[in-house]
Amino acid sequence: MARAAALLSPAHWVATIFHCFYILVQHVIIWLFKPPPPPGPDYPKHPKGRIAVIGAGLTGVSSAAHAIAHGFDVVIYEQGDSIGGIWAHVNKTSGLQLNSLLYRFHPGVLWSCTFPHRDEILKEIRRIWKEYQLEPRTRFNTPVTSVSRVEGTGARLHEDPSGSQSRWLVNDGADGEFDAVIVTVGTCGEPMRVKFPGMPSADDPQASDEEREEKHKGGEDGEVYEGEIVHSSELDGSQLDGKRVVVIGSGASGVEAVETALAKGASGTVMIARQDKWIIPRNTLLDTFIAAQPFGREMPLSFVWERVIAWWNYRAAPQLVPVRLGLFESTPVVNDAFVRLVGEGRCRYVRGEVERFARRGVRVKVRGREERPGEGREVEEFGADVVVLATGFKKPQISFFKDDLFPEGYDRPNLYLQNFSTEDWSVLMTNSAYQNAIGTVGHFHIGIYTRILLTFLMDPDARPTPKDMKLWVDVIRFVKRGARGGALGFFTYMELTIWLLLFHIFRLDRLRWMFFIMQGWGVYPAEYKV
Repeated sequence: MARAAALLSPAHWVATIFHCFYILVQHVIIWLFKPPPPPGPDYPKHPKGRIAVIGAGLTGVSSAAHAIAHGFDVVIYEQGDSIGGIWAHVNKTSGLQLNSLLYRFHPGVLWSCTFPHRDEILKEIRRIWKEYQLEPRTRFNTPVTSVSRVEGTGARLHEDPSGSQSRWLVNDGADGEFDAVIVTVGTCGEPMRVKFPGMPSADDPQASDEEREEKHKGGEDGEVYEGEIVHSSELDGSQLDGKRVVVIGSGASGVEAVETALAKGASGTVMIARQDKWIIPRNTLLDTFIAAQPFGREMPLSFVWERVIAWWNYRAAPQLVPVRLGLFESTPVVNDAFVRLVGEGRCRYVRGEVERFARRGVRVKVRGREERPGEGREVEEFGADVVVLATGFKKPQISFFKDDLFPEGYDRPNLYLQNFSTEDWSVLMTNSAYQNAIGTVGHFHIGIYTRILLTFLMDPDARPTPKDMKLWVDVIRFVKRGARGGALGFFTYMELTIWLLLFHIFRLDRLRWMFFIMQGWGVYPAEYKV
């Protein structure tokens, strides 16, 4: 009876209609923008060029799929034994923060719901990988140790980019020469495990004997924490029922750790926040409007958006609203539940710095809302059975490049269009130079950047000189001078879209490629039509 009533309820029918409409919209996008995959693993038989893709995460698989769809052969290098990148190393409860319509990393993606979790995201990555014949082109367990120019190539890039092109060798040429390199190592590498006094580390394989002995003593106070310590990406196997959990870190992984701990039955949680983060709601329309701010920095009227967010998302706990951070200065957390959990008393939010671990908890220099990091004086100990290190991930290194492609002042994130080396247009760093933004790393820009690279390969006249690329960076610096974190340390999705449009407008000879670059239309290999 109850089941029948639920099926007949207006809410059920509204949800069903919305779901059908949501699936229909995705099918329209697929019909309009999905490029045809190669008909078999032997295609393309006559490639327009060869591209090396470093990293088999979401961005790498998407970039390779776009390249092969338009007639270029690819080889993907992956240091691990599976695809998926960071999504293969997070908790199964991890999911999209933004609506999945804003996370279409490839036009062929078909989501089942608005906020899919890890397993569905990995499933879609694998499906695109297989459909575009990338499986036989992927080299697993193959770390990239060197990327170098073929001797004698690219010698005249500064004077005549249309008549000069670099060719590349990966790992000393094990797979032959490449016309371009796409680096998709991302910004999240191995888990970052910040060490504090009093943490037991006798079992740390990277610690020296002296460090193990000193850490196990617990420092001057002679205390060693006796509970469990886990990284926020390792919560799947943790038993948290009835336990007190302290989360160190206030970013997205910290917020998710609090939700996961409470869902697993934790008796209570404490978040230690060294810096406040803006938390915006999971509302597609509102999030899109925020990402549509075209300036990519704090502006005189930014306070209007901040007040809207404070009214919308912070009513349960207004004390969480950041005081010293603007909305357009750092990547916000997208979450609907965390502020409510703090308001209900299920999570205690503490501003401060961890002083040390004690035997049964964590000691923190607590500071007030108006105080800056490091100004806390009062020390308070928070009991903890489990401590979660939501301290992020190490930034992947790109030391495998043997040529000087990122000179001082033009290294990450200060690149041409925020993703191309200013020294050589044939090196693309999609999602590997990102620092902070309002938008998404998994959307249509992956295909657009790949197609810009393909355009450079197909049309020598469209290529920029190193001087032009550096000038672009310098102009952005001038326009955004004084921006917190640097001119390219933060951007919005609208700002990125403006960059891409001006890429065509300022070089009218590129206009004929506009529909190919922006929509993916017009360049399909004839041999795929079998």
